[in-house]
Amino acid sequence: MNDEDVTDIQATIEGPAGTPYSGGTFRMKLVLGNNFPSEPPKAFFLTKIFHPNVSSNGEICVNTLKKDWKPELGIKHILLTVKCLLIVPNPESALNAEAGKLLLEQYEDYSQRAKMFTEIHAKPLRVTEDNCSSEDKTTDGPLAKKHAGDKKLLDKKKRDKKKTLKRL
Repeated sequence: MNDEDVTDIQATIEGPAGTPYSGGTFRMKLVLGNNFPSEPPKAFFLTKIFHPNVSSNGEICVNTLKKDWKPELGIKHILLTVKCLLIVPNPESALNAEAGKLLLEQYEDYSQRAKMFTEIHAKPLRVTEDNCSSEDKTTDGPLAKKHAGDKKLLDKKKRDKKKTLKRL
């Protein structure tokens, strides 16, 4: 929960085993409107993901947040529904037409692309000895809002990469 804005709820979903999202950590955001719980919240992935039911801006399309919404459904139910969507995508209501088409026609290509997105955007980064540590650090993927700390971390990564390239 965001103490400054109670209508902004952020959560983390672990990629389900046996899916192209396995091993990934996906950040998502629920935005509660003025008429919540009478109207469903809007849901977005903050972590970039390749999925038929997720648009390029991260918006999630699932019936629970549309025609099947009931005011008694809670936040936990929404998060479980989104996790189930990672297990069983619905290409018939695709926001990402390319992902939907690949899922239906060339599953292996879809799976490889989704795994690649997961590797790049949703898996922990391994910090090298150049950074004086061998422990895993996590990256949360793209953020909804930029923070000063994010820029500092990005600048440090760029400097470290330049140092590595100079040594080569």
